[in-house]
Amino acid sequence: MPPTDFRHRRLAAAALAASLVAACSGGQAPHVPSPVPVTVTQAAVRDMPVLVSAPGSVETINSVAVTSQVDGQLLESFVRDGADVAQGQLLFRIDPRPAQAALQQAQAALAKDQATLTQARSQVERYKDVAAKGYLSADQMEQYRTNLGVALGAVKVDEANVAAAKLTLGYTDIRAPIAGRIGRILIQPGNVVKANDTTPLVTINQIEPVYVNFALPSAQLGRMLAAQKAAPLAVRANVIGLDQPVEGRVAFIDNAVDTSTGTIRLRGEFANEEHVLWPGQLVGVSLTLGHDTNAVVLPDAAVQNGPNGTYVFVVKPDRSAEQRTVKVARVVEGQAVIESGLAAGETVVLDGQSRVQDGSPLAFDDKPAAARAEEAAR
Repeated sequence: MPPTDFRHRRLAAAALAASLVAACSGGQAPHVPSPVPVTVTQAAVRDMPVLVSAPGSVETINSVAVTSQVDGQLLESFVRDGADVAQGQLLFRIDPRPAQAALQQAQAALAKDQATLTQARSQVERYKDVAAKGYLSADQMEQYRTNLGVALGAVKVDEANVAAAKLTLGYTDIRAPIAGRIGRILIQPGNVVKANDTTPLVTINQIEPVYVNFALPSAQLGRMLAAQKAAPLAVRANVIGLDQPVEGRVAFIDNAVDTSTGTIRLRGEFANEEHVLWPGQLVGVSLTLGHDTNAVVLPDAAVQNGPNGTYVFVVKPDRSAEQRTVKVARVVEGQAVIESGLAAGETVVLDGQSRVQDGSPLAFDDKPAAARAEEAAR
């Protein structure tokens, strides 16, 4: 082969190799991940209450089973099932005629014995001077005085019988002994009721105020007692369906720890003017034991749970994410109190964590909230 052809072939092979190398390298830049769109927030410093929580149950302060105190036919009912009643309000009426007849009979006996008493007193007044002059025997005068004493005793018995008859007549009108709300009426008009029957006519539960019973770990007892000396302990009842908790105060701390559970029983008293708490209702109870000043807090939604505990994604100055383990002391009204792992002023991811990894670039609007609201209003 001529030398010139050989050189041409070597140059072509070199050119082919260079083109293959260039094709293999592709001439493309390395792949850069796209920023993850997120919402961010800043850790703030606030004065946060120290709260302990527990389940509780509502208990009425007073509950009265209303029964009849006399025998008779139930004539009328003046209330309906579930009505609110005031103390002394008329609820039921029993047939008063037998009691009225008994009262009239007692009054007649009283009138008769009062006449006898008047006569006996008159005889003693008339004959005492005669007996003093010796014109009447001592035995006869003593008989007049005895008759007067017997007549006085009879009148007193009659007066007691009249009072008892009036009391019985008063029992035919059954009134509410306390203010509250009645339940279902168990005995309807037309039925015969008996005194102190085992089946009540109705039950009245006092609704305002009410108690809420709950128990807390005995480890909190020392702090509770110290806080109670400083000021009345505030307690809140959280009711499902209500945005705002119901405010109350601790009315009772038991005098002994329940050794079987290691808890101490407490009772909160609530004015319950809006009637949102009902006897037997289950509620969540939060007890305020003090306040932590300068606590580092952020919305609870920013805190994530992982196999190694709780963590947040901290936004670094270059707008990349740093996964950092934090310790949450407690959560109060949607705000997580951070015990360690985060400093006030640091920016963390609030929403969008599902797509964020350690080191992920982030995209977010860092304008002030007021500016964003103004733009949205335009």
